[in-house]
Amino acid sequence: MADELPQSDAFQGVIGRTVQESQPWWPPSPMKAGAPNVVMVVLDDSGFSHFGCYGSTIETPNIDRLAVQGVKYTGFHTTSLCSPTRACLLTGRNHHAVGMRSVSNFDTGYPNMRGAIPKSAATLPEILRENGYATFAAGKWHLAPMAECTAAGPFANWPLQRGFDRYYGFLQGETDQFHPELTYDNHHIDPPYTPEEGYHVSEDITDQAGGFIRDLTSLVPERPFFLYLAFGATHAPHQAPQAYLDKYKGRFDAGWDVERARWFEKQKALGVIPADTELSPRNPGVKAWDDLSTNEQKFAARLQEAFAAMLDHTDHQIGRLIEQLQSLGKWENTLFVVLSDNGASQEGGAAGVLDEMKWFNGIPENIDHAVERLDDIGGPNSHSNIPWGWAQVGNTPLRWYKQNTHGGGVRDPLVIHWPGKIEGAGETRAQFCHAIDVTPTILDALGLATPDVVGGVPQTPLHGTSFASTFQSGVPKVERGPQYFEMGGHRGLYMDGWKAVTRHTSGVPFDDDVWELYNFTNDFSETNDLAAQEPERLKAMIARWWQEAEEHGVLPLDDRGALALFRSSMRPGLPSSRRRFVYRPPITRVVADACPPVARSWRTLIELDHPTQNGDGALVSRGTINSGYVIYISEGRLHFDYNAFHDHTHLVAAKPMSPGPHSIELVVERDEAGGADLGLSVDGEQVAAGKLPRMLAMLSSIGMDLGRSLAPVCDGYSAPFVYPGKIDSVIFEVGGAPTGGEVRAQARAEMSRQ
Repeated sequence: MADELPQSDAFQGVIGRTVQESQPWWPPSPMKAGAPNVVMVVLDDSGFSHFGCYGSTIETPNIDRLAVQGVKYTGFHTTSLCSPTRACLLTGRNHHAVGMRSVSNFDTGYPNMRGAIPKSAATLPEILRENGYATFAAGKWHLAPMAECTAAGPFANWPLQRGFDRYYGFLQGETDQFHPELTYDNHHIDPPYTPEEGYHVSEDITDQAGGFIRDLTSLVPERPFFLYLAFGATHAPHQAPQAYLDKYKGRFDAGWDVERARWFEKQKALGVIPADTELSPRNPGVKAWDDLSTNEQKFAARLQEAFAAMLDHTDHQIGRLIEQLQSLGKWENTLFVVLSDNGASQEGGAAGVLDEMKWFNGIPENIDHAVERLDDIGGPNSHSNIPWGWAQVGNTPLRWYKQNTHGGGVRDPLVIHWPGKIEGAGETRAQFCHAIDVTPTILDALGLATPDVVGGVPQTPLHGTSFASTFQSGVPKVERGPQYFEMGGHRGLYMDGWKAVTRHTSGVPFDDDVWELYNFTNDFSETNDLAAQEPERLKAMIARWWQEAEEHGVLPLDDRGALALFRSSMRPGLPSSRRRFVYRPPITRVVADACPPVARSWRTLIELDHPTQNGDGALVSRGTINSGYVIYISEGRLHFDYNAFHDHTHLVAAKPMSPGPHSIELVVERDEAGGADLGLSVDGEQVAAGKLPRMLAMLSSIGMDLGRSLAPVCDGYSAPFVYPGKIDSVIFEVGGAPTGGEVRAQARAEMSRQ
């Protein structure tokens, strides 16, 4: 008997001996004619009050217009960090339950921190694609372990493997806006043009997102689409085109106390907060503006100008995307969502930073020196972040910041626009909702059921609740259960209009934490602690927190600092655990998390065949003009430049290098004082030597190029400075175990790229 042919779907036609005796049949398309498109725009580190429609004096006309024509939410909450919030947004499940209790760079060996979403928690694009949607992502990803984000993969957690048809953006938690590390679909690419030619990554990802939609509309206009557009803004580095920087000069000279009061009054006038809301006091460590020195004020004001310029510039990109949707006839049938992933950042410290890599290295900013470079702030020659005072302004009227579970960390802006589908245009919705509620809301709005199986994998239930009912006016609240919060030991619980919250200190027993209690109904800013008046309610809520924690995989609680988390993630098989690296150029850029470490002694050996003429070019380049190192040949002579935040240590050979094969060796020998002895050799003969005053534990968030330098490290050459000879191999041999400073710097960086 002949074998039966496998059947994927039960064939409903007729199969006879010939075509004439048969009747064809095609499975029905999952695509629904006229189904709405969905756009989700995610901003990074934008606090509750940063949008103009939420109270700020920063110009965000396009977001504001969406709020006037749609609705804005004042009870929207997140996890207080990037990767966890994005995991919630895209899965509808709590972050611990999907292995993302912190940033995706970590894997602590427990189910709640794997740095990757399990297949049992399908993403929104995976569900929508099964329902006939085209799915596009552009911008920041940060939902894959960064050690997996090299050209070698594995690719299982990259965007295309998690439900997106197309992707263009950066996989890391942050990138240099002028010199980004870009990924197109499943491969890394170079930026299409240079900063000198006007390049900025926010404009680029907006162009690419629009291109995805134009391709679809031109070829299959009937097919609906989902676009996830995640900007690097307003995460550090705060960088924007010069015209936007010029626009905000002098705007914040009155200082953060005056500006915060202005925003607070505007919030009340807009109805963003109740009229009886109290403005929370300055957070600990935030000085009164008038107590700052003149230079401290100048520096802080310029840092805020760069932040504002970046947000304004990002708003313009949102406007450009809207214009494209309108020109393609897609706007009227598009559900458009804009939100932030957590509150304003505290990683700038009390004074702010000109280059956040200094903070990662434990180097305090010298304000009197920094003010000599004020005009660099916001441009390619800076990597800045705002001080605590301006971050608290961005969280007005709330307390604390990103990473905390108080309002300043978890209460964020959310604007939804949907022509003809939302009642009460311009109204404010005060109902409590959370990032886990976004996916259920979108599925509900589209009339789609939550699947039990996706890609052959049984699915865990969604934790979120749809708030699509709030698209109508007069809905008193969303019927949902309690919502827990936990981040680095900070904890909280919202339940029935009350919030219990504690700010944890690492190393203190969790049972010794002091919990606070707030009535959300009449205490928007969490300033009136009722713990003493309502001890039984607080006790019950703490008990419920532990119940929710056990149910959603929060346990074991882990208050280890970023240092310990980073160490626990250095498992065998990852680049971070290696001591010898062998490269065979030409190869794709090596991302920072996979580069050879630089805080220990190291040796670089380059085997090459030098051309007979015109042999100038970069051999090894790591970082950018703000910090990094480069080995290059200029005017025939071998150079090594170590850039420590614009302080350069430079070696150069006395004589040009002859044509033909050569072995080049760089030796960096760390000394007990934290500096290093440097030696540069050609064919075993030392050609230059010097002393490095200080070895940095972390150089840059930008990785390494071989045979070129896409982002210049010094002014001795112009990018991309491609080496015309043949590089046979580049070998790095790194010293012993990581130094404490190295691990601390890397850990602080990972926790800040959120």
